[in-house]
Amino acid sequence: MKVDAIIPVYKPDRSFFQLIEKLETQTVSVRRIIVMNTEEKYFEQLIYGTKFLEQHQKVAVYHLSKKEFDHGRTRASGVGRSDADVFIMMTQDAMPEDNRLIEALTTALEDEGVAAAYARQLPATDAGPVETYMRGYNYPPASRVKSLEDLPELGIKTYFCSNVCCAYRREIYEALGGFIKHAIFNEDMLFAAKAIQAGYRIAYAAEARVIHSHNYTCGQYFHRNFDLGVSQADHPEVFRGVPSEGEGIRSVKGAAAYLRRQKQKRKIPGLFLQSGCKYVGYWLGKHYRKLPRKLVLRCTDNREYWAHEDRRRDVAGIDATRGYGRAEQETR
Repeated sequence: MKVDAIIPVYKPDRSFFQLIEKLETQTVSVRRIIVMNTEEKYFEQLIYGTKFLEQHQKVAVYHLSKKEFDHGRTRASGVGRSDADVFIMMTQDAMPEDNRLIEALTTALEDEGVAAAYARQLPATDAGPVETYMRGYNYPPASRVKSLEDLPELGIKTYFCSNVCCAYRREIYEALGGFIKHAIFNEDMLFAAKAIQAGYRIAYAAEARVIHSHNYTCGQYFHRNFDLGVSQADHPEVFRGVPSEGEGIRSVKGAAAYLRRQKQKRKIPGLFLQSGCKYVGYWLGKHYRKLPRKLVLRCTDNREYWAHEDRRRDVAGIDATRGYGRAEQETR
C-alpha cells in the first residue's frame, strides 16, 4: 500500500523539521511528503542556510499565495499531486507521538468499508487545564468506528473527523468527489458526513496519536467559532437535525466538573467567559447572511475566504457589496 502525507503549511517554525523527521522514521513508510505552503517567502526563510530539501528527498514543496488558500481546495490540490492508495492529511502543528502513527492509521483502513481514519490528539505540555480536558473529551482512549446507525446515539459527533491527522482511502475519496472545493472550515467533517450518508464508515483510531493543542484567547475562539457557524449555515444538508449546541453544553459542564476535581475552581469563570465567546461567534456565523458585509469581515478568522466568495458571487451576477443577506435572497 502506497502512503503519502499532505501538509498545508503557513509560516512554519523549526518544529516543522522535527515533524518531517518523525514522519520519515515511521514503522510504515511514507513514500512522499507533499507540502502545500502558503507564501513562499516564509518557507524560504525557514530553510535558508540549510540543506533541508537535499536531506529530505521525500519532501516536495508547492507554493501558493495567501489569496489562493482555501481549506478545501488547497487540500484537494495536494491530493491531486499524489497517486498513493492512502493519503494522510496533517497540519504543521500535529506532532506524531511515536513511530507507529502511520501503522495505526493504515490498520484502521484495512476494513474496505472505512473511508477515513483520524488520530487521537493529546495535549501538549503547555496546555491549560480546560484544553487538556477538551482533548480527552473529543479524543477518548477507546477507538470506535462510526456509521449512519450511530446517528441517534452520537448526533453530530457521528460526523466528527479531523484533518489535523487523518488517513483517507483514495478509492472512496475519489468516488465521493473528494473535499468540497470552497470551504471556510470543516472540510474534513463535510467529507465524513458525505461518506457516512453514502454507507461508508469513519474510524477513530485512538492508537494513532499526535500531540496537538492550543491555548487560544477568547477573541481567537470567537473568530474560529464564527467560521464554524458559517460552515454549518452553508451546509444545512449535513447539519440540519444534528445541532451542535447540545454537544457544546455537555462539554462545558464536563470541563467545569473537571476543574472542580482538579481543585481549580478559580478557573471556572474563565471557562464560562471562553464558552460565551465561542457561542456568540458560532451564533453569529450561523446567521451570517443577515449581517452586513463589514461585520462579517470583522468576525471571520479567514478573510481570504470571503474574497473567494465575492468572486463566486460576481460570476453569478450578484453585487457582493450590498451585504450577504440581500445577495442571498436574490439567488432564490
